[in-house]
Amino acid sequence: MCNEVDSELPARGYLTAEIWIVLALSLGASAVYAVLDLLRSLVSTRAPLGHQVAVINTAIAPRVELLDLAFQIAGIATALAPVALVGYLLLRSHESQRVPGLDALGIDARHPGSDLLTGIVLAAIIGGAGLGLYLIAFHLGFSLNVVPTNLPPDWWRIPVLLLQAAENGILEEVVVCGYLLRRLDQLGWSDNKSLATSALLRGSYHLYQGFGGFAGNLIMGLIFGRIYQKRKRVAPLVIAHFLIDAVAFVGYVELVGRVSFIPKP
Repeated sequence: MCNEVDSELPARGYLTAEIWIVLALSLGASAVYAVLDLLRSLVSTRAPLGHQVAVINTAIAPRVELLDLAFQIAGIATALAPVALVGYLLLRSHESQRVPGLDALGIDARHPGSDLLTGIVLAAIIGGAGLGLYLIAFHLGFSLNVVPTNLPPDWWRIPVLLLQAAENGILEEVVVCGYLLRRLDQLGWSDNKSLATSALLRGSYHLYQGFGGFAGNLIMGLIFGRIYQKRKRVAPLVIAHFLIDAVAFVGYVELVGRVSFIPKP
């Protein structure tokens, strides 16, 4: 439990409403659509899950290069709006001391070396285990064929994929790990109840990938959430998440069709 007392925090009812609003504008909404996407895949008469495809980073206007790039950049920028909202809320309640307001969640430059090292180790462990779990689930028919990208081979593809990886790491770790666990702690929830809620949410918005995506991200959520509860720092989790996604996205571009164990679209 958190020992800090902050008289600037909203009343309990307002704090609960704040959580629902932040989630409704971000990963909570994603979870709803992911559940609907999974139901659509399950009731599809076309093919079982293992023969269906889920594309993560998709082209919007593939025939118009600069327009497609504009869509990608706009999507990344707007997806980070909830992070700005979280920073504002933390600043308003005087939990954070400086803009952008994320220092209360441990996103700052106080421990760059340990944050980077922890992030790299986590990425290696979680990334490797996650790939193995996905391949098992895919071959057992519990997961869709997850295609990290179908972006055309334009000059900006790799930079955009790296930006997408950064967006995923920042959005997910700030909202579903740091912010949510902090707020649930302030509402008096136990560490284990808060951790389970955060991990279930993380798994649920990956259900569009199938049950393998849910299970892998549930486990990731339990590990990342517990680390945050112990260290109160989101920075190493953002680094780890970025590295996992960056390797997955760029690695897919470079290796699909060349490495036999990577499913083709």
